[in-house]
Amino acid sequence: MTNRLSTSLSPYLRQHAENPVDWWPWGAAAFDEARRRDVPVFLSVGYAACHWCHVMAHESFDDPEVAAVLNSRFVSVKVDREEHPDVDATYMRATTALTGRGGWPMSVWLDHSGRAFYAGTYFPPRPRLGMPSFGSVLDAVSRAWTERRDQVEGAADRIAQALAVDRRPPDLLDPASIDLAQVTSAAVTALESEFDRAQGGFGGAPKFPPTMVVDFLLRAYAAGGDGAALTMAEATLEAMARGGIYDQLGGGFARYSVDADWIVPHFEKMLYDNAGLLADYTYWWRIGAGQLARRVAAETAEFMLSELGTDEGGFASSLDADSLPDQSADVAEEGAYYTWRRAEILEILGDTDGPWFADLCGVTAEGTFEQGRSTLQLRTDPPDWVRFERLRRRLLDARGSRPLPTRDDKVVAAWNGLAITALVEAGMVFDRPEWVAAAERAGRLLADVHLRADDRLLRVSRQGTVGDAPGVLEDYAHVAQGFLALYQATSNLTWFSRAQQLLAAMIHRFDDGHGGLWDAVPGPLLPPQRDDSDNAYPAGGSAAATALLTFAALGGDLPGAGPDARELVLTLLARAVPLMQRQPRFAGTWLATAVAVTSGPIEVAIAASDSS
Repeated sequence: MTNRLSTSLSPYLRQHAENPVDWWPWGAAAFDEARRRDVPVFLSVGYAACHWCHVMAHESFDDPEVAAVLNSRFVSVKVDREEHPDVDATYMRATTALTGRGGWPMSVWLDHSGRAFYAGTYFPPRPRLGMPSFGSVLDAVSRAWTERRDQVEGAADRIAQALAVDRRPPDLLDPASIDLAQVTSAAVTALESEFDRAQGGFGGAPKFPPTMVVDFLLRAYAAGGDGAALTMAEATLEAMARGGIYDQLGGGFARYSVDADWIVPHFEKMLYDNAGLLADYTYWWRIGAGQLARRVAAETAEFMLSELGTDEGGFASSLDADSLPDQSADVAEEGAYYTWRRAEILEILGDTDGPWFADLCGVTAEGTFEQGRSTLQLRTDPPDWVRFERLRRRLLDARGSRPLPTRDDKVVAAWNGLAITALVEAGMVFDRPEWVAAAERAGRLLADVHLRADDRLLRVSRQGTVGDAPGVLEDYAHVAQGFLALYQATSNLTWFSRAQQLLAAMIHRFDDGHGGLWDAVPGPLLPPQRDDSDNAYPAGGSAAATALLTFAALGGDLPGAGPDARELVLTLLARAVPLMQRQPRFAGTWLATAVAVTSGPIEVAIAASDSS
């Protein structure tokens, strides 16, 4: 028996279609039902590649007793955060305000107006490590709703008021009064204080690829010769490329490292990470890096095409962290596809080549991961590249017999825009026209399937069928930037016109009335929202500034009598100056755009057409 999620576009929602929980998709109908029954809404937010989402689903949502409580005392709503980033962002702020932390799965309890009054993340089936059991939380929330409704509504009021303060526009600085060169120079200095000089990156464990910050640092060096910026960028890029966070057999990067030394990753592979890092390694090569940059860029591009490319021409969202350890297993394990026991390597490669390869890649008898298994690292270049490549291919072939991680094959507009831009740039730099061709196929999918006749951009499609979720600011911005990259590579004016169309629609749709842009169009259940911080990939605002600056550099004019594209960029940058000054680690794309503004016209290249 299936529930309402069985017809969902999202693979993540479909994973929950056979839960005994009577799930509802996000929308007004669920809140109408909660109002009719006078019960609270339980909102569960996750995504397909999330390990702990799978754990909680197995422990709680597959449990008939838990489902009975959810079905009788709540209206339960399941959301794919990748399909509805506006829902995710709204309730992540509420969760952080209520608990001081956030993460996925995100568990939030709402009143009939969509206001949060209680929240958490993962809850175990039984009390553990100071965490209450999920059942006890459900019971407590239900009793509070029934017996202390005034306190519940008071909590919802307080959270809503606190979050409303965050939505007020900051004081707008005069763009003409801002010294962007000083802002970017100070950011480099501030980043030095957080830089891990031993292992690259910033801060401690868990350590995420600082994709946007590295982009800024490389561009700061290229524009002004800042040696400190180059040192931080190069050390980080090399450490990641040589660590376990990078797939030394098949290419591509995992989401993050659980340790500070890049040894053991959280094994999910995301499209946005790999698109951003492909762009970083490509740019590093452009400004004089050695063969490591070229090899990692090429392997990452090939990974994106071979493992994330979809039949309809786009790029899938992610590969799961978990997979079955072998064909006879019933329970998926984290990292099973990517990790090795030393004895396995010796059995496959033999008594001579096996120890040589295992030692080179840091595979020990004890293991660097769990249960005697190790990730593969390549801390130094092999003394014999031909031998290494031969053995790598043998091990890759052997890995191919393992059960594959699940792929979330939905096409997200923003992330495909990132992939298009990165593949075009890499294809042009490394003279790989097939990468540009793949990017153009993805561009056609976005133009034909996601872009509507009324200039609306829809966020998600799967197997060529587009969903109802509207595009948010990041979708318009990243897709426009991808279209501009395709124009530069192909000289096809259609791509330029489509980018112009998207940017004009973006400004009209997301204008906040105060010189900035909302992240999403406000709706009846969701208030207006804006978060200018770069996180796993560029924020909507910083992506918009980048796309507008590229458009201006290409001579683009926005329709109407408003400010031109470059003036809008300067206004957006002025809004982001406090963020660049206080938290440069979360302002990498803003800072890179500021470098482009201060160092003169952004670099563009337009390929000649056959007829020119």
